[in-house]
Amino acid sequence: MDGMGILRGLGVTLKRFWETYWDDIVWWLRRGRRYDSEEGINHRMSINTRGIFTIQYPEEKLPVPEEFRFIPFLLYEEGENGEKQDRCTSCGICAKVCPPQCIWIVRTNDPETGRPIPEPQEFYIDVDICMNCGFCAEYCPFDAIKMDHDYELAVYDRVHNNIYNKEKLSKPVSYYSSIRPTNYTREEQARAEAEAAKAARRAQRN
Repeated sequence: MDGMGILRGLGVTLKRFWETYWDDIVWWLRRGRRYDSEEGINHRMSINTRGIFTIQYPEEKLPVPEEFRFIPFLLYEEGENGEKQDRCTSCGICAKVCPPQCIWIVRTNDPETGRPIPEPQEFYIDVDICMNCGFCAEYCPFDAIKMDHDYELAVYDRVHNNIYNKEKLSKPVSYYSSIRPTNYTREEQARAEAEAAKAARRAQRN
């Protein structure tokens, strides 16, 4: 029958329109307060909400999934005395596998012998070129580079602000564990198993 598609579409719109206000009424009757409370905002941003709604960005933000990836960042271990120990050894694998070639590294050399030291002197990423593919994090053999969740990177001067240096890229392991708890737990378990296997091999040699 002609026009049935239009009627079905209008029916879907009417249903969503009704559910929007019905959800508000139910929330008001049960909770006795408006959606602008923290609990109400969390409900509106959850998968349990119904109807048509608008997130009032930037005051309200949809939670990003754990596997969401944006600009890479470097991990460092936090020592007991507050010192920072870079995981990065400046091996250069991330720069080699980067498709748009937006990573470049300055290696650290011993001033007396000239031999390389396994830590970067400088580490740069051009975030205007970065395509957020995650290859650098995937291929890093030391779990030293990870993908961030921070997507609010708007600046007025891209030339000076969008070349991220080592200082701006470096973040503690505790930050990584907070944004990717599942991955962090799995990686630490694998790290502990590898260390246990090495200790067992050393014990067999002795």
